[in-house]
Amino acid sequence: MATKLTARQQQILDLIRSEIQRTGFPPTRAEIAQALGFRSPNAAEDHLRALARKGAITLTAGASRGIRLVEPAAASSTPGLAAAAAEALSLVLPIVGRVAAGSPILAAEHIEREIGVEPTLFNPTPDYLLRVRGLSMRDAGILEGDLLAVRKTPEARPGQIVVARIGDEVTVKRLQRQGKLVQLLPENPDFAPITVRPGDDFAIEGIAVGLIRSTPLQ
Repeated sequence: MATKLTARQQQILDLIRSEIQRTGFPPTRAEIAQALGFRSPNAAEDHLRALARKGAITLTAGASRGIRLVEPAAASSTPGLAAAAAEALSLVLPIVGRVAAGSPILAAEHIEREIGVEPTLFNPTPDYLLRVRGLSMRDAGILEGDLLAVRKTPEARPGQIVVARIGDEVTVKRLQRQGKLVQLLPENPDFAPITVRPGDDFAIEGIAVGLIRSTPLQ
């Protein structure tokens, strides 16, 4: 970390480190604001963004505890700090449950909780975990209750598994394009493909980059 921190930034960095050592997770913006006497979490957010610009931390969009320390060199030379750094390098992702009609996927009311995962588990790095509903992607190994790791992006290649919004509905399907027509293909013969025509209310919300099985194998 080459850029010098202000006294307040160092105070926030120390708070993040101590919370990771104490609980295993970084603090939320609200917890930082409360601990340091800020009037609102927005003030904490401003300081966190400054720390991110200086390379002291990285931030994960949409996750209230999406803060990771970037201090591998310092941790390796300081007794007791290596374990804290290892905890900090876990990726904290929000779990998105049922999505209300017409509202953003990462709206606060959709987030069930947040969990830490090993950062090297997925490539590219996901932005959230979507709880799978139904069995339309069964033959791709995506089952009811699984957590689909999703990278936010409005673009996808044909053949990729995507999270798509059609009108007020959000669905997981395999993307296919035929000229100007877009098809969303299930991986289960019991379900019919969805054809998206020009003018339809359609958007790609993200691409699947991995899966966490949350139910036991049968």
